[in-house]
Amino acid sequence: MPKTLTRAPFKADHVGSFLRPERLKQARLQKENGEITAEQLRAIEDEEIIKLVEKQKEVGLSAVTDGELRRAWWHFDFLAGLEGVELYEAESGIQFNGVQTRAHGVKVTGKLDFGQHPFIEDYKFLDSIKGDHVAKFTIPSPNMLFFRGVIEEAAYPNKDEFFDDLIKAYQKAIQAFYDAGCRYLQLDDTSWAVFFSEKGQQQIADKGYTPEVLIKIFTRAINESIANKPEDMVITMHICRGNFKSTYTASGGYDNASEYIFGELKVDGLFLEFDDERSGGFAPLQHVNRKDLQIVLGLITSKFGELEDPELIKARIAEAAKYVDLDQLCLSPQCGFSSTEEGNLLTEEQQWEKVRHVISIANDVWK
Repeated sequence: MPKTLTRAPFKADHVGSFLRPERLKQARLQKENGEITAEQLRAIEDEEIIKLVEKQKEVGLSAVTDGELRRAWWHFDFLAGLEGVELYEAESGIQFNGVQTRAHGVKVTGKLDFGQHPFIEDYKFLDSIKGDHVAKFTIPSPNMLFFRGVIEEAAYPNKDEFFDDLIKAYQKAIQAFYDAGCRYLQLDDTSWAVFFSEKGQQQIADKGYTPEVLIKIFTRAINESIANKPEDMVITMHICRGNFKSTYTASGGYDNASEYIFGELKVDGLFLEFDDERSGGFAPLQHVNRKDLQIVLGLITSKFGELEDPELIKARIAEAAKYVDLDQLCLSPQCGFSSTEEGNLLTEEQQWEKVRHVISIANDVWK
């Protein structure tokens, strides 16, 4: 078996989301306008996910996802499905570089728990069509509820209690996904970007924390959430600086958080944004202190359609290999293609060319 087909994360992998097909976008509008039922929309989602999974298999990916096709947002849909959390209309959206998202948000109004979450059924459908491929499922990390949610004082006057309950909810969620058959789960987490820049440091202060305290809280939230995961379940984490309509929210290298991200987190793999100068260099990888931690280099951008020079990508992989053994490295796009249903500014054909590009370069590097 070639190295590209061994245990997840794979030498050629991907973050998870794909551009929403036009038929699905139309169906969503029809559902909003009361022209079709929720059942009819789900049937269309099923059909489009089946097509998407077949396409992933056809291009040569080892892991297949449902492309997050049932979601409007990469994070809010899951978080709003937790007990004690509600989706609400915010006063303004999340500010990206030159563009703002729709004005939605989540707020914690009661005690947190994981109950009958719709994502479990979503996973089961993916699992039923994966065939001999690995079904990968993506959810936001626990830190995203703290970072992007409004925590009502009446629900949690004590933030320590909030994190205690959040961790318990995620432990239940991870077990529920495992029981449904999931063996490859990814936690998506943009909150780490607050440590990378001066703007982020201000956000930390605005929440009443110091970077030294908050980074320990974030590390604990991840590690304790996954502490009871079964041995044969792979849990990775994806860190990026925002991805909406091909723009971003944050800049800065991993340096300020590198000892915790690379030296303290107990995940099996890290998907890291490294597609342009906003992500800094590879020197922070010197803090990787485990031989079993896979580092997935996001060197191929999902933001634009132009293909990177493969020799340049190979040179960058070789540069990263000065800090981490080549066998611990993998390749992927730096983020998904459609973190929200709006999607990035490239065509579906360009999206698939990017995926083929990842696979082709990985096959050359890890022969």
